[in-house]
Amino acid sequence: MGYSSWLECVRGCGRRYSIFDVVYRCEDCGGLLDVEHDVEALKDRSAAAWKQLFERRTRTTEWPYGSGVWGKKEFVCPELDNENIVSMYEGHTNCFWAERLGREIGVPNLWIKLCGNSHTGSFKDLGMTVLVSVVRQMMANGKQIRAVACASTGDTSAALAAYAAAAGIPAVVLLPKGKVSTAQLIQPIANNALVLALDTDFDGCMDIVKRITQDPTIYLANSMNALRMEGQKTVAFEIVQQFDWQVPDWIVMPVGNLGNVSALGKGFLLMKELGLIDKLPRIACAQAANANPLYRSYRTGFKEFRPVKAKKTLASAIQIGNPVSYERAVKTLAAFDGIVEQVTEDELANAAARADRTGMYSCPHTGVALGVLFKMVERGEIKHDDSVIVISTAHGLKFTDFKVGYHEGTLADVVSRHKNPPVELPADYDAVQGAIDQAIG
Repeated sequence: MGYSSWLECVRGCGRRYSIFDVVYRCEDCGGLLDVEHDVEALKDRSAAAWKQLFERRTRTTEWPYGSGVWGKKEFVCPELDNENIVSMYEGHTNCFWAERLGREIGVPNLWIKLCGNSHTGSFKDLGMTVLVSVVRQMMANGKQIRAVACASTGDTSAALAAYAAAAGIPAVVLLPKGKVSTAQLIQPIANNALVLALDTDFDGCMDIVKRITQDPTIYLANSMNALRMEGQKTVAFEIVQQFDWQVPDWIVMPVGNLGNVSALGKGFLLMKELGLIDKLPRIACAQAANANPLYRSYRTGFKEFRPVKAKKTLASAIQIGNPVSYERAVKTLAAFDGIVEQVTEDELANAAARADRTGMYSCPHTGVALGVLFKMVERGEIKHDDSVIVISTAHGLKFTDFKVGYHEGTLADVVSRHKNPPVELPADYDAVQGAIDQAIG
């Protein structure tokens, strides 16, 4: 239908590339690249017609449109041949109405977007289906690519390994040794990736993978690659579609490498430009105090940005001191009247546990977002009548050690205010009955 997209420098120098070029930064000014779309061509359909099309495709069995990503193909990657798409029908994750937690904090219209209810258990699937599909198209077109590679704190490597395995493309993942949960480590191992555990942190892994992927036959799969954000921006589409095309007042999300907030912003801005929505939400970025370079920059009005040496945090996926998508994120926060806040280890762990007591099962990164939410409500920034969506980035089952440590009271720098350890008893009726009576009356 004449729809097209391309890579363009985020600094506005005008340099463009094909989405099938192996390039990650502008070769003129060194700026990051974003995928841009021919919006005028997309206006050949009315907003109502786009909504009707997307509703019709939702969960269809017609390949590949039942995917939450590929059901919006024209907004994501219109040039891709359907036969080269690598999809596991990702997306369509549910919004959980956190009714009880919302009542407790005084925000009854509180929802949790459970992006971890996906094939590999995190939102990273949304971006990886696009990136691996484009690589498959490149290879079909004759481009020599030996492997796809990433640095990861766990979730990126899991998604890359799974999608690469489905496509039959070798995957290489660099992980910081001893800083990834067992559940996250075993995922790329099981999917037959080459797993390299390095004695460094994520930033150290990232430095090395950037050097490795200077070889154009090894394709970079980290979020500095703009293709990842094209899939991740569909979270914005799903949110408004799930709420009958209405926009929430606030979105609160944990951030690390800053690709996800940039992607979310891209989704909302595209919908607004095409008339599918008539306003933008405000965005709150949540960081762990032990890895808070964006928060520090925000405190200066974004006049300064200094990478930090990220300290150990329970929110290991966002233990990043030098985020590659900083420039993109600052542009997004300016467009969305955004704020940045941080939480301590104690605050994130207890926020996750408090949410769990109302029926959730929160990963520590969602705990970061929830801890920021609680602060904003207490300060009156988020009001009783506001509609709020918290982005939950991964499934809690990936972080069993975090949960066990909390309820055993063994997490460093955390006072477990909501711990609920098992009560060990003899196999005796009276002892069991007495424990029940004592606990619930």
